[in-house]
Amino acid sequence: MSAPPPPFDFDLLRTFVAVVDNGSFTKAGERIGRTQSTVSLQIKKLEENLKRPLFERGGRDLRVTADGETLLGYARQLLQLADEARARLLEPDVEGTIRLGTTEDFATVYLPDILARFAHTHPRVTLDVNCNFSFDLLEGFSKGEYDLVLIKREPQAPTGGVPVWRDVLVWVCSPQFVIDPKLPIALALAPAPDVYRKRALQSLQEAGRDWRVVYTSVSSEGLQAAVRAGLAITVLSKDMVPPGLKIVGAEHHLPMLPDTEIALYRAPGRLARAAELLAEHITHSLEVRPKSDHDKHQKLR
Repeated sequence: MSAPPPPFDFDLLRTFVAVVDNGSFTKAGERIGRTQSTVSLQIKKLEENLKRPLFERGGRDLRVTADGETLLGYARQLLQLADEARARLLEPDVEGTIRLGTTEDFATVYLPDILARFAHTHPRVTLDVNCNFSFDLLEGFSKGEYDLVLIKREPQAPTGGVPVWRDVLVWVCSPQFVIDPKLPIALALAPAPDVYRKRALQSLQEAGRDWRVVYTSVSSEGLQAAVRAGLAITVLSKDMVPPGLKIVGAEHHLPMLPDTEIALYRAPGRLARAAELLAEHITHSLEVRPKSDHDKHQKLR
């Protein structure tokens, strides 16, 4: 007697992962192109199929249940394998060169594994990757220098692109750095118009905290080196804080930093098939990325 099929499909799993990663049914719907009511119905169907709740419901707050946490890990693996299998079987002979622009820190932390999987699936495709600041990437993109760019921006900016990553920002310093609330805070930041710089200075100004920029670098590695040396504090994505640096905040009278986002831009007109496949691969890979412990236990609205 054959075993029954799994009580879910990939579409339901993708919606479930989107709800967890985006923090709400509404934002998940925006991310995957569905209405909030459709997302709610899909989650309900998934829970009915599994015969167990995936979220704890209490008032306006939702939390992932223990069963939901278990499913989440398997869902990420299943979706990633499904995407790779589809690409390998249906698009095995795609070839060409893809010009990709991205920010340095994102390229260092997350893109290597994503691009390695893509290259393994599409060995005839050549990747031409350039790292730069978001402002310069967009300028080059407008001149037709890139097929795809990944840039940091204000959430839901009205300038096109598809959000693929919610960037939670934190203050970071070396363990030896001393923050004196009576003195202007020393900052290591990228030059304007970097969005992290904008977040840092606006937040400090609104909090009435004095500051001075003591180190400026166009390189994220250069900024982190200055911070490690105890010269200043900086702003980083919470998911990209390297070993040896620590997150600081309210205990040192530092204001919270509003989120930013990473958005994927595609060149106008019809992209080559290889570039289209890479855009889909990046989007799906970030949808099923592992979350930090902080993100796993956050409240969902």
